[in-house]
Amino acid sequence: MLKEFKEFIAKGNVMDMAVGIILGAAFTAIVGSLVEDLINPLIGLFMGGVDFSTLGVTVGEGEDAAVFAYGKFIMAIINFLIIAFVVFLLVKGVNRMKREEEEAPAEDPGPSEIDLLKEIAEALKRK
Repeated sequence: MLKEFKEFIAKGNVMDMAVGIILGAAFTAIVGSLVEDLINPLIGLFMGGVDFSTLGVTVGEGEDAAVFAYGKFIMAIINFLIIAFVVFLLVKGVNRMKREEEEAPAEDPGPSEIDLLKEIAEALKRK
């Protein structure tokens, strides 16, 4: 059973998946920082310093009061849209690079076998 487990872990697709998950977590931290530390402050500047995350409605009184923090929900939607747009731009850039690689002209393979055989035949006829 241990041998089977080692074979399973050593398979390329499991290792590729592990690398993808690790890179995905790191990328999530980068995009999250981009949104929280760079984009959200810019949005706050344009909106007059309004911070949606503090908006909410308190229902009830005392210990039984419930707070509906709709501002945090609005910020979550805004963050999602920003992150989705950043990921869209990233995927679009990667696809463009792949397309450019595919469209790159192939190297001239030189004469074909038929051309070489014709040249040999012509050389033999001349002799």
